[in-house]
Amino acid sequence: MVAATETARAGWPAIGHESLEWTSRYEFGPRAALGEQANRYEAAVPALIRQAEYSPTGSVAAELEDAAVAIREFDSELGAGLAPFASVLLRTESVSSSMIENVSASARSVAMAELGDQSRQNATLIVDNVSAMKAALAAADDLTPETILAMHRALMAHADPGQAGKWREEPVWIGTSARTPVGADYVAPRFERVPELIDDLAAFVKRNDVQVLAHAMLAHAQFETIHPFADGNGRTGRALLQAILRGKGLTRNVTVPISAGLLVDVRSYHLALDSYREGDPEAIVWMGAEAAFRAIENGRRLASDIGQARESWNGRISARADNAVWKVADLLTRQPVVTSKVLEDELGLSRQTAWRAMGQLEEAGIVVGVNKHKMGRNWRSEEILNALDAFARRAGRRGRAD
Repeated sequence: MVAATETARAGWPAIGHESLEWTSRYEFGPRAALGEQANRYEAAVPALIRQAEYSPTGSVAAELEDAAVAIREFDSELGAGLAPFASVLLRTESVSSSMIENVSASARSVAMAELGDQSRQNATLIVDNVSAMKAALAAADDLTPETILAMHRALMAHADPGQAGKWREEPVWIGTSARTPVGADYVAPRFERVPELIDDLAAFVKRNDVQVLAHAMLAHAQFETIHPFADGNGRTGRALLQAILRGKGLTRNVTVPISAGLLVDVRSYHLALDSYREGDPEAIVWMGAEAAFRAIENGRRLASDIGQARESWNGRISARADNAVWKVADLLTRQPVVTSKVLEDELGLSRQTAWRAMGQLEEAGIVVGVNKHKMGRNWRSEEILNALDAFARRAGRRGRAD
């Protein structure tokens, strides 16, 4: 039976619960003779939100508006001033979102994975997250259950291709035990409820009467509450957040790396999601605004570091203005590891011209050339890679650099 819900101060519905049965089997040790044992656990029953009303308190409303102004300025500034930076910010958002889930890799490993090197598993997973973010932004104007499935399909292409792009058909939970939901901190709704809840979420996303950043954070929190997939919910949910910001017009040119702001205090982020489930959305909405401010500050520092590096190259390159080496230098600011094939595909250079340009950049100390088995020779800009790794360090949680 579904437990009664309470309405929080802000008027947002709390989740209910239903008691379900979990059957476990002791397979090893002295308890094996007991065979199967049934236990009860409480699964969430999220409220439908397509018509839910949210009125932020005065301080939160002011913070949301200030954050929205800051996001628009950042989007306009970096979208116009350094157009290729859009791809860099998309990658940093994907890296930060992955780091929240303890999936971490160095900027060099991620760049190599983008070129097809699958020797580093974490880097491959992050590149799949980039693909999920791209799928999200491509669907920003028409977010539907099908486009959410497409995001997940891109995200899980290598991690779990059998379940990629499919709603779960099993219980999922958050807690210390991987074997049983009994006693878990949070048990997501039973899988039979997922399609209706996602349809309801999609209807909520289509509304135009909610402040955009609050809208994105509420939808994200509801998605995490539903937990519609067996794995990859957090990263897909943060891709959905970015899609809403783009679809509602708050961002137009670049991706504001909100995940980098959330990464600063992951524990508070999780506690805010807990509060949302209890019917109080203020904490998660406030975190969205604070994360935006932190992300913008960090993003501006990254843009400055890359811009300064690119500016310094002008005095180190000796070539005519129409020389291909200048196009290559610009490409390196958004793709810091390249091969001759990349230069052929991205810039239309012949193999001979590409090698000549990279030779010039090597002589100038701008790139380092490396021969990699099966991939041939690649060139990398350590300055740009260092700037990207510095961004990740400033964001907070730092994992193993592989």
